[in-house]
Amino acid sequence: MAVFEYSAAQQNGAVVKGEKDVENEVVLARMLKQEGLFLLRAKAKGASAGFLHFNVGEIFEAIQSVSIVDRMFFARNLGVMIRAGLPLTRALDALGEETTNPKFRKVIAEVNASVVKGMSFADALRVHPKVFNTLFVNMVEVGETTGKLTLILKLLANQMKKDYDLKKRVRGAMIYPALIVSVLGLVGTFMMLYIIPTLSATIKELGTELPLSTKIVIGVSDFIAAYALWVFAGIAAMAFLFWRVFLKTPWGKELFDRAVLRVPIFGKLIQQYNTARFSRTLSYLSTSGVSIVRALEITSSVLGNVQFRDAVKDAAVEIQKGKQLHEILVKYTRIFPPTVIHMLKVGEETGKIANMLLRLALFFEEDVENTTKNLSTIIEPVLMVIIGAIVGFFAVSMLQPIYGSLGNL
Repeated sequence: MAVFEYSAAQQNGAVVKGEKDVENEVVLARMLKQEGLFLLRAKAKGASAGFLHFNVGEIFEAIQSVSIVDRMFFARNLGVMIRAGLPLTRALDALGEETTNPKFRKVIAEVNASVVKGMSFADALRVHPKVFNTLFVNMVEVGETTGKLTLILKLLANQMKKDYDLKKRVRGAMIYPALIVSVLGLVGTFMMLYIIPTLSATIKELGTELPLSTKIVIGVSDFIAAYALWVFAGIAAMAFLFWRVFLKTPWGKELFDRAVLRVPIFGKLIQQYNTARFSRTLSYLSTSGVSIVRALEITSSVLGNVQFRDAVKDAAVEIQKGKQLHEILVKYTRIFPPTVIHMLKVGEETGKIANMLLRLALFFEEDVENTTKNLSTIIEPVLMVIIGAIVGFFAVSMLQPIYGSLGNL
């Protein structure tokens, strides 16, 4: 048993504070629920006293993230509960108890408390942008306005499921080449640190003139052996600066996203992935009744590639001048395939743009699936050729002086 200091919300939205002697936070939340209170925060009394003392639970909660799967099940189950006639606050309360993610449980409790105070559901979600993105909040807002919240929550759950499946396929396709390159790097490092120094000592004793390739291999090996820690520290620092500094700047992100679209095979996969996300997101927003301008603005915020994001932002501006979407995207045929332009044109002419966008999403999602399935088949021979060339270079470089010296005997 421990004494917990807590903050909780009453049914009228008022926040009360107190202390209770309970086993853990879950028991505390249930006890307060019986009293008509919603737990907001709880901390074991005395846990943070002292300079070197800290609350492990709070630290874990701070670094823990809310996954797309958590949000997907939240939207789906909330829609089912509301459709069954359960009030929003009771549905949120039940979902808060159901989730196993402490951080998400806390967020749901705070959203529930805000709704109890009279705040709209969308505004309550908007307070937590790291958990509920612009797309989620705006679609919920439309659902509240039109009275179609259950339909919107179902669409959101479907959208997140498709996003999750696409990301899973793309990441899965990257694992094989990343694993091969990593193993190749480890083997190369081992050879440079242990195998090459042994061979180079033997070669130097022969006293023969070394070929340029042999000098390069031995020189690199000697440098790595002498400055191994500095080399590894430099590689780690460059990787950190690239991922945490270069890609965080607008110009760095733009350069990287522009370059990655030109990479053979992978560039095509990234194009298909972003086109599928663009099509499905815009389709769902249009179906929900969001204006085309606002729908394009929201869609741009969920696209990962800067090239696609800027193109959709430009479309949101240009469409206000009376242009049609397919006319605007013609300028961006380097990133949007002609199929997108043609189907958008048909959709705008027939007034069924949401339907055409959904068909495009299904088409490109299937393309992503096929590409990821075939990626290992395409990449494997390429990697084998590269590995063979590297191994051959090392073998020739180190064995050529030995065979040369034997020929002089």
